[in-house]
Amino acid sequence: MAEKLEQLYEGKAKKVYKTDDENLYIVSYKDDATAFNGKKKGTISGKGVVNNKMSNYLMRKLQEEAGIPTHFVEELSDRDTLVKRVSIVPLEVIVRNIAAGSFSKRFGVPEGTNLLCPTLEYCYKSDELDDPMCNSYHILACGWATKEELDTIADYTFRINAYLKAFFKKLNIDLVDFKIEFGRTPDGTIILADEISPDTCRFWDSETHEKLDKDRFRRDLGHVEDAYREMMKRIFGE
Repeated sequence: MAEKLEQLYEGKAKKVYKTDDENLYIVSYKDDATAFNGKKKGTISGKGVVNNKMSNYLMRKLQEEAGIPTHFVEELSDRDTLVKRVSIVPLEVIVRNIAAGSFSKRFGVPEGTNLLCPTLEYCYKSDELDDPMCNSYHILACGWATKEELDTIADYTFRINAYLKAFFKKLNIDLVDFKIEFGRTPDGTIILADEISPDTCRFWDSETHEKLDKDRFRRDLGHVEDAYREMMKRIFGE
């Protein structure tokens, strides 16, 4: 089994470690919770376990059933996962199926409105700049990704959205929106990285519209841990 060596990075929700294989890293999920680019901080007990297991499960499904290449290699423990080494493309890639959050504020579309088609948004990954929205022209001009890479990212993203929407609908959950990230392997191949979890997605119960994600923390709605546990229960039956 791969062992943690030097810690390379600590983010808001995860730590990343080197292993004895230069092409493999270990990601360790934390219970720390942040919102509004780190301006609000707290702890969600058990969050790291939920996000690790759920993300790994969904990445395996996307690889095997939707043909999406991902960084997932092996789940090592409740909180630790072996992943392929990538350099992260500095973009947050956001898909919206239902109006919510900043989309509703920006465009005056009432939260809960079903959009006529999924939207694709990009934000430049920079906490200092509050992750500003950008378009393909900005991305190409600044060299954050090439035209070919952006085409691949957009194709994968819409395929991921279609698969996940159908997957969660069977669990009586609406996939409102989500944020994903992509990385480049050492040979330049674009693959899905980071995580897919209640931290990075908005999940609403299809019937009650109860929020089952980090919005409960962002908006001080309470029962945050219950929401994360409910997502685990629906996916794994635990």
